[in-house]
Order: sequence, then structure tokens, then C-alpha cells
Amino acid sequence: MKRLSAFNVVSLTLGFAFLYIPMLILILFSFNESKLVTVWSGFSTKWYGELMQNEAMLQAAWVTIKVAVISSSIATVLGTMAAYVMVRSGRFLGRTLFSGMIYAPLVMPEVITGLSLLLLFIGIGLDRGVLTIVLAHTTFSMCYVSVVVSSRLATFDMSLEEAARDLGCSQAQAFRLVTLPIIAPAVVSGWLLAFTLSLDDLVIASFTTGPAATTLPIKIFSAVRLGVSPEINALSTIMIGIVTVGVISASLVSKRALVKQRREEQEAVRAT
Repeated sequence: MKRLSAFNVVSLTLGFAFLYIPMLILILFSFNESKLVTVWSGFSTKWYGELMQNEAMLQAAWVTIKVAVISSSIATVLGTMAAYVMVRSGRFLGRTLFSGMIYAPLVMPEVITGLSLLLLFIGIGLDRGVLTIVLAHTTFSMCYVSVVVSSRLATFDMSLEEAARDLGCSQAQAFRLVTLPIIAPAVVSGWLLAFTLSLDDLVIASFTTGPAATTLPIKIFSAVRLGVSPEINALSTIMIGIVTVGVISASLVSKRALVKQRREEQEAVRAT
């Protein structure tokens, strides 16, 4: 086993410290009894109780989660379909244009995307609210799902799907029973990526939101402009905890699915 050099160890330590020490400080001061976020005066969990009674913050959190779940689910379906077409259809008329339309949001500045969507919604007379945020988040997160799923489809063993077709499955059945379970880890990863992007978005949501649909990033940004409060630290700590649990759970599920897939492939090879 190759050992890391001293330079690599120092670089990794400094990199992780730069990333995670601010989070640890934020978590620590979320339990601070003082209202001043820079002065430690004792351990207390009262700010979590204050947060649970903040109706505006809880409403913003509910809107954010609702938008993230709906938009990431739609983006996963559309992104998977787009990836399937790009990988399996070969060359067809308009492929370059179709590919460019899928991947354009990856390099498009969020300000441009948000402004263009705002002008679109105004032009068609659609009132801004939860629906417009969902449409906007679906638009820019779909391309990320497409990239993740297409990379898995590109290395997919077509002989497995062909074997299913030889055994009497239709193309739709072969996709549902063979292809989809194998690419499921990539699909789940794409959903998680789209969910995280929607949860974290501020710029595009600022253009497409309405008075009755304030997302959590917008609410936090508005509150921080007047000064960081301990409630913001408590809310951030809860979000860090949820994300940590979600990442660990997704990693375990993906690992288990990969192990199961390899076992089934090995059994299929032995059977033949």
C-alpha cells in the first residue's frame, strides 16, 4: 500500500480544515446561550426552541423542501429520458442542438438563467410562486441528472438487455426489469444532486419566486443582511445534520445495490 507523502498529508489536512472548521464553529455557536454569535457565554439549546416557534422560517423550510422534492423528481425522470436518448439513439437529425440544449445550463450563469425564466413567466402571464420555482429548478437541474445517468449508460453491458429481449421481453420490459435496476444507483445519485442544487439555490429562486413562496436560502440571506442570529446557526446545524444523514444513507444504499448487481452478474456468468 502506497504511503502518502508529508506534502500530501499537509495539503489534505489544510484542505479539510478550511472546509470543515467553519462548520464546526457554526455548530458550536448554535448551542451558545448568548444572543451574540461571537461571544460564548454558556451551553444552551434555547435557540432551537426559538427556531421551532419561528413560523416564517418554518414556512420557508416547508416551501424549500416541497420545491426540492418535486423539482428533483421531475428532473430525474426527464434527465434519465434525455440520457437514454443521447446514449442509445446514436446519430440523428438535430442531435447537436438537442445535446446543446441539455448541457447549456451547466455553463450558463445563474443570473442569465433566472432572468430569462423571469421574462418567460411574465410573457406567458404565469404568476410567480411555488410552480415557477419548481419549473425553474427542474430546468437547470435536469442537465446534471442527464450527465450522471448518461455516464452510467455509456458503460452499460448491452448483452444483458439483449438477453432479456431474446427471452421474450419487450423493449419497455427489458428497460424496466434489466436496465433500470442496474442504472438505479446513478439515477438515485442524480436525484440527490438535483435535490441538493434545488435546496441550495438562491439566485434563480430570487428571480422566479413570488410573495407567497419564499424559499429558505432567500429567507436566510435576508436575515443575514441584518446580522447573523443564533437561530440561523441552529437552522444551519439542523441542515448539516440532515444532509450528513442523507449522504451516509445514500452511500450505503448505493454500495448495497452495487454489491447486489455484481453478485447477480457473477451468477448469470456462472449459469451460462
